[in-house]
Amino acid sequence: MIRLQTPLSPEETARLRVGDTVLISGGILCGRDAVLPKILQKARENALNEIGVDLEGQVIFHTAVSPAGIGPTSSNKAEIEESIVPLSAAGVRLHLGKGRLKPETVEGMARFGAVYAVIPPVTALLGEKTKKKECLAFPELGMEALWRVEADGFPAVIAAAGGRSLYEK
Repeated sequence: MIRLQTPLSPEETARLRVGDTVLISGGILCGRDAVLPKILQKARENALNEIGVDLEGQVIFHTAVSPAGIGPTSSNKAEIEESIVPLSAAGVRLHLGKGRLKPETVEGMARFGAVYAVIPPVTALLGEKTKKKECLAFPELGMEALWRVEADGFPAVIAAAGGRSLYEK
């Protein structure tokens, strides 16, 4: 088991391999299809400072944050998957969700030293390991806004790293 503390360095993600199990602690950004295109647009405009977000070394969890808890959503939804490579270019080191990504997404992440990990849909477990929740931007989106959670050992399996995918032989 590899313990990761956010923010992540390029060296940390470079040593991760497909199939590694990790425990992620520290601040994790949370967003899904409603907010990730907005974050991507801010990054393209060099305007992330307007919402107080620095993507360098961050982990983005593809999830909504609700009073019922958090759990992964499908990372291969168009709005989510289309944001992965550009957000990797903007400094995101680890994308966290569930499901198979396209080979071109896996290759694109590798160009920027980012990895993808799948997390089991275990809302109750993640609730115990979530120490704090804070809405960072776009509060009008409710549970689909950009959130930051403070994690204490979120379990995940590296599903794509170095241009390889757990889902492709």
